Amino acid sequence: MILQPLAPVDGALPGPVLTEIAALYATNHAFFELSGDFPDPRRITVEQVAAALADELAHEGAEVLLARSAGRLVGVAVTLAHHPDPAAGDPDPWIGLLLIDATAHRAGYGRAVAGLVEDRFRAAGRSGVRIAVLDGNAAALAFWRSRGYTALRHARDREHGRDCTVMRKAL
Repeated sequence: MILQPLAPVDGALPGPVLTEIAALYATNHAFFELSGDFPDPRRITVEQVAAALADELAHEGAEVLLARSAGRLVGVAVTLAHHPDPAAGDPDPWIGLLLIDATAHRAGYGRAVAGLVEDRFRAAGRSGVRIAVLDGNAAALAFWRSRGYTALRHARDREHGRDCTVMRKAL
């Protein structure tokens, strides 16, 4: 498996890659029903995904990482080098999103992508990583616990005010 940053070309995200990412997002309608990130989680469009990714990349230190296995896009990870609110005093980088093609759930891709993201932060000299998991997403909470993440606190996310569990893993 390889993990590569999504890079704009001439200031825009490449159309064919956006189509792949939108198709991956569309397989995860159950997650997007929970998150409320898209108006109709069963009809996610390329334009909506392009706007969401542009919003993510607008944050300083944000990266969108594409996970490919045998050339196939199997996952997307969005990371932040630091908490978006400098007043938070949070020294850790964040995983803002880890999304695996729902047709390939339980095939080990989530563990592999999470491990590669952690390895990138470790190689950059970071000592820990955080993630905010939606409280209603029991499967994700169990996944991150199984990866060694521990709950730090309950909070509301900055963008939508959704109830979340902030988790951390020492690297």
